[in-house]
Amino acid sequence: MEHISRPVRSDNALGVQTPSTLPTAAHRVLRNTYALLAMTLLFSAAVATLGIVFQAPAPGLIVMLVGSFGLLFAVHKLKNSGWALPAVFAFTGFMGYALGPVVARSLAMPGGAQVVTMALAATGATFLALSAWAVTSKRDFSFMSGFLFAGMVIAILAGLAAVFLEIPALSLAVSAMVALLSAGLILMDTSRIVNGGETNYVMATVGLYLSIFNLFSSLLSLFGIGSDD
Repeated sequence: MEHISRPVRSDNALGVQTPSTLPTAAHRVLRNTYALLAMTLLFSAAVATLGIVFQAPAPGLIVMLVGSFGLLFAVHKLKNSGWALPAVFAFTGFMGYALGPVVARSLAMPGGAQVVTMALAATGATFLALSAWAVTSKRDFSFMSGFLFAGMVIAILAGLAAVFLEIPALSLAVSAMVALLSAGLILMDTSRIVNGGETNYVMATVGLYLSIFNLFSSLLSLFGIGSDD
């Protein structure tokens, strides 16, 4: 594999690296990641839509935790085998099923369709902007990993506290925190692919999918504040 730290010639007057200047291995991982990410997002959205149409019940907290972490563990164990792709689609399908009732609840609010549309648009714009920045600048954002990991641990614990203690204000604060952390993870994970830190496109896809899922869910909660009476 070509060493990523080798100097790469800039192709424009601003000194910004374009995707075409990426080493072959990194470019291939990035291309495969984006292709698989697009398919998993469409599949997850289809499952969520079916859940809305058929009014599927929301999974409980225990089912959600066991299902998501169990399937995520399966993806990690199978990442280098032929079962990696089925495991990825099983995981993203389950996450889509869990998202369906959340979106349905948002749609039922006054102005709910506008809230969902705004959350989708903001998520897409954020992902595209941060990905473009990471790819074109080729900066290494791995220094953020410790801060982002610690932040997510705190957010998970605070989120569980908000659920069990039924504190709406804390829940909204957690949503804002997760949205910011998810944006940082998108930037960091994309830079890891570009700089050769992640060479497995299956794991790269799952990482970006989770960040997009969490970003959308958080923005949905935040944008829904004004519509929830």
